[in-house]
Amino acid sequence: MKIHKRQSNGVFSKRGSGVLLHVSCLPARYGIGDFGPSSYKFADFLASAKQSYWQVLPLTPTNYVHEYSPYNSLSAFAGNKYLISPTFMMRDGLLRCSDLKSAPDFSNRTVQFPKMISFKNKIFKQGYRHFRNKTKECAGYEKFCKDNKSWLEDFALFVALKNHLNGRHWTRWPAGIRHRDPKEISSMKDSLAEHIEREKFLQYVFSKQWYALKSYCSNKGIKIIGDIPMYVDFDSVDVWVYPQIFKLGRERRPAFVSGVPPDYFSENGQLWGNPVYRWDVLKSTGYQWWIQRIGHNLKHFDVVRLDHFRGFVAYWQVAQGATTAKRGRWVKAPAEHFLQTLRSELGRLPLIAEDLGTITPDVREIIRRFNLPGMRVLLFAFGGDETNPYLPHNHEKNCVVYTGTHDNNTVRGWFVNESSRSERQRLFAYLGKKVAAGRVHEELMRVAMRSVADTAIVPMQDILGLGSTARMNRPASIRGNWRWRLLPKYLNSTVAGGLLAMTQVYGRV
Repeated sequence: MKIHKRQSNGVFSKRGSGVLLHVSCLPARYGIGDFGPSSYKFADFLASAKQSYWQVLPLTPTNYVHEYSPYNSLSAFAGNKYLISPTFMMRDGLLRCSDLKSAPDFSNRTVQFPKMISFKNKIFKQGYRHFRNKTKECAGYEKFCKDNKSWLEDFALFVALKNHLNGRHWTRWPAGIRHRDPKEISSMKDSLAEHIEREKFLQYVFSKQWYALKSYCSNKGIKIIGDIPMYVDFDSVDVWVYPQIFKLGRERRPAFVSGVPPDYFSENGQLWGNPVYRWDVLKSTGYQWWIQRIGHNLKHFDVVRLDHFRGFVAYWQVAQGATTAKRGRWVKAPAEHFLQTLRSELGRLPLIAEDLGTITPDVREIIRRFNLPGMRVLLFAFGGDETNPYLPHNHEKNCVVYTGTHDNNTVRGWFVNESSRSERQRLFAYLGKKVAAGRVHEELMRVAMRSVADTAIVPMQDILGLGSTARMNRPASIRGNWRWRLLPKYLNSTVAGGLLAMTQVYGRV
């Protein structure tokens, strides 16, 4: 395999490093990590360790149908209201101390979603009531609603309708609402007005708290890397409002769904089930929906990772009703024209191409042509031979090296539970020594840090050397994911000092 060497494209203009930790994983009093004090403490931790980047997962809404995965959202634009900090709502006069006294005891190790959601929904209603009596917030709220009208109105209506219709999938709503008959929609807006306004209010609070945190990070020299999933959930406001840009059949149900063929993660492939795009229709609109989506994310984040980048070049399409992703086919997408249009509309593109798995030459060529940094994951490096692109001697300057990602086991978990004997032997040969399970995370961190890659990102679990119980997601499983939380004791000067020392040694300060 020929390894292409590319220069930096300015997305990562100098050597730097950072930490991968989703906001939901942060320590916080009210059941899930949020934009409150612990997020600022984490930013301080990163700054003390001279880190340049904080990488998060998508911040869009999650739901129980998909086990709260941030990669299956009911909106491509809205924020996850459960990441709002009740502490800061109280600070800002949107909650009273008495409103929070009913908070139950939550686990500090895992997110207990139903329990957390029940409590937060209760206090959000109280917060909205307090908000309606606050005149000084009105100007900011009205400006937010005006600036985000293109998606906010439909999103708030969608959530209100879903609640009103007992959570039913939008394809099971009454025909007039399902097909967005203007009279029916107008009538429902009137009858659900308060719920709609409450959802808009929560998006306003989400945005206000997030941008305050982002500004704080920026002032400390920390850039935030966000993440855009390739697909949206079928039961989403985007498919309800824009059915024409998806391959839907009778009754507006998917004719084809997304996935990937058999790969490292699953011998049957991964059947994601999202509706796939009609790129011909998107092209005829000048890719308006995608441009708006990426532009929206580039306001939220400094850099954005495009998940499943190869789907912009060709995507795996499986007929609706299939039980595995084995029987599908690759369908071409207009990647070059799309990215050219995107660049002409948005200018510089601070994007990372998620190019993991089996990547064909046409995908590599698009990444090269647009000079996008790709990804190199060290947990994939020690299978195969010396041409393996994930091996450090095959890295290039314009890429991001990871020990692992949210979809992988932790380094320690991989070493103990997943690595083959031959992989361990290759790892030891590469390091020039044998290492114990308790030290393997540190060795792979050093490998990542000394890589020629402009940027090195390490999941917080690997910085701490945690095992499989700290894993964030298992792609082949839909149970028990997205729940891990960081214990407060780990955000200490000893951990920060160790990370700082390694960052300095390898020139990433």
